[in-house]
Amino acid sequence: MPTPDRTSLDAIVRAGQDILESAGLSGLTMQAVADRVGVRAPSLYKRVRNRDDLVRLITEATVRDLGERLAAIGAGTDPRRDLAELARAFRAFAHARPRGYQLIFAPRPDLTGPSTEALTHAVEPVLQVAANLAGEAHALNAARTLTAWANGFISMELAGAFKLGGDIDQAYEFGIARLADALIG
Repeated sequence: MPTPDRTSLDAIVRAGQDILESAGLSGLTMQAVADRVGVRAPSLYKRVRNRDDLVRLITEATVRDLGERLAAIGAGTDPRRDLAELARAFRAFAHARPRGYQLIFAPRPDLTGPSTEALTHAVEPVLQVAANLAGEAHALNAARTLTAWANGFISMELAGAFKLGGDIDQAYEFGIARLADALIG
């Protein structure tokens, strides 16, 4: 097996993200990550303090990935369209990486949460769209409203909680349009 110096922290985190998606949080073990990157488990401790630290690093990397996806949307001249594109990208990310997405919003000890810096960078696109919709003075409140609605909807969707029938995609689009109407300043 390679020496620990041949295994990067980035490779460890990427392996952890992959394991999280395929095996869930309970399957995310130091041994599973070590096997994936081709080292012995004790070698991981030269890069990662413990499993909680690994979960924190994975959560932070996932937040950065989400932020990059949202930043790629960019703000245009139509705040309603920008909101719709942002909300759709948020939902697409959650469907592509449901366990990582859930990890971002899961209640957990502060030890496994992402840094304020990572969160701040990730929410910049949401704050910009919110400011364009509701005005600068209400940007933070609008961004929180948008995030809470989208996360609630997506979390229920991922949990299979929408049991009354109907088109879930259409319901999501309905919510986006109503939020835009409510937030226009």
